[in-house]
Amino acid sequence: MVRGITQGTPAEGAAKLELELRRGVVVLAVLSRLRTAQYGYSLRKALEEKGMPIEEGTLYPLIRRLESQGLLASEWRIEGARPRRYYRLSEAGATLYAQMKTNWQQLGEVMNHLLAEEEG
Repeated sequence: MVRGITQGTPAEGAAKLELELRRGVVVLAVLSRLRTAQYGYSLRKALEEKGMPIEEGTLYPLIRRLESQGLLASEWRIEGARPRRYYRLSEAGATLYAQMKTNWQQLGEVMNHLLAEEEG
């Protein structure tokens, strides 16, 4: 067994592995929604509507990290009752998103072949 991941009950081990899998795709999911400008709550709702719920405690630190890495640009807008910070992909973010999307699609094809072999 892999220490730290599969210790405990099989259900606990599966939950930990699922969490690791989700962590690996959350950046791509966020970048995919920020091709158009969104503020934090609207981004969270857009991801949730597409089947990728992300907790605030995960999303907001991730947005700040991506912005500090130069992958997102932001601006304050006053629309409605209060100002909101809107985020969108920077040029570097758009380039990274395109690369990650291609890599994800290739990996998906490989996994589909591997899983289909298992079923066949």
